[in-house]
Amino acid sequence: MTPRRLMILAGAGSLLLLAAAFAFQAMGWAPCQMCLWQRWPHAAAGILGAVALVAASPLLAGAGALSALTTAGIAAFHSGVERDWWEGPSSCTGSGLSALSGASLLPGSGGPSVAMCDQFTPFLFGLSMANLNLLASLVLAGLWAFAAVRARRG
Repeated sequence: MTPRRLMILAGAGSLLLLAAAFAFQAMGWAPCQMCLWQRWPHAAAGILGAVALVAASPLLAGAGALSALTTAGIAAFHSGVERDWWEGPSSCTGSGLSALSGASLLPGSGGPSVAMCDQFTPFLFGLSMANLNLLASLVLAGLWAFAAVRARRG
């Protein structure tokens, strides 16, 4: 497979993950703050994949790999927060909700819709969405890196 096709495939993979995230959100799975952070690097990788339609280069592939590794890093951190391996940001963990009243968290109260970053919710095969995003992002980073190596050689 050519470097250009690898880049387009990797960019399309990120766009597919983004589309899935929005679809699950539309079905009622509210994203937490870290879930939203993970979307931005996927958007960047999708744009880089679109640029590869016109011009493919090792630099472009390296930028795509960096985007995929960035979202994988955020997903790894999020996975650790979910499993209580380390503290997460106080803005989306149990420690950050002390300023909210119990009534404001009830559905229909007009309070904020809160999705907790430190809540582990198995989604598929006992893995959370953050866990699955980590795995998928590492695969996409591998595709970008492979494209960079092939583009540099040829």
